[in-house]
Amino acid sequence: MTDPRPVLRFAPSPNGELHLGHAFSALFTQRMARRLGGRFLLRIENTDLTRYRPEFEAWILEDLAWLGIAWEEPVRRQSDHLPDYAATLDRLRALGLLYPCFASRKEIAEAADRALPPPGRDPDGAPLYPGLYRGTDPAEAARRIAAGEPYALRLDMSRAFALALRRNGGPLAFESFDENARLVRVEVHPLRWGDVVLSGKDRPATYHLAVVTDDALQGVTHVTRGMDLYAATDIHRLLQVLLDLPAPLYCHHPLIRDPAGRKLSKSERDKSLRALRAEGATAEALRRQLGFDEG
Repeated sequence: MTDPRPVLRFAPSPNGELHLGHAFSALFTQRMARRLGGRFLLRIENTDLTRYRPEFEAWILEDLAWLGIAWEEPVRRQSDHLPDYAATLDRLRALGLLYPCFASRKEIAEAADRALPPPGRDPDGAPLYPGLYRGTDPAEAARRIAAGEPYALRLDMSRAFALALRRNGGPLAFESFDENARLVRVEVHPLRWGDVVLSGKDRPATYHLAVVTDDALQGVTHVTRGMDLYAATDIHRLLQVLLDLPAPLYCHHPLIRDPAGRKLSKSERDKSLRALRAEGATAEALRRQLGFDEG
């Protein structure tokens, strides 16, 4: 018998130590799961093979347990499920929506600078892909792949969006919910992202591809994550329609920021939970600091 309870998940990447922002997101998801009477899953998002470190994963589990967070077993580790992402790519390839791109980041940035009119930037601030290899002859692309040239698989966004609109019978949208379970319909605009990368040389599945695959396979019904991923829901809703996957409800919570207003980041080496523990911080004090007095 299928479990009817809502399913939520916390999905950190083991490419660094967790900080207060991660603690807030994990505690927020735990609280939401309790309020909804739902299940709490833990997923380790480790398809970025160049940055993954086993010790980071071990520390994630230690930090979450220290915070008082419990999760269902088994934990889903993306590196154990690479065939799932390959199958998703195959479905998109069969729709004629993928193409290989052989350009480096430097080449893309230089081409974007030269383009007239300028291609603009995506919601994350990166230059939009200027279409360097869109429309490349398939035989030529196959020859370069066979020769061992590194490449990424990109989604032909214009074609993908047109197909999704036809399949959906109109504009694409997702349902956004808040802590009071109020629902708001939000229309998405995936064209502003350009031809996103879904797979690369050292990453068999990028975040966008892996997250929609995992959420569908795990039966996730409610996605809670930071506002920094709000715009990315454009891409995820598009892929769900193309792949005929269920659409979770989405809740994008506020971000934890430093005194200057900058969001906390692993890359900026913001103080980790492990460092705070070493300095004598308690889980109870940290939860109170983040507004989770109920534990």
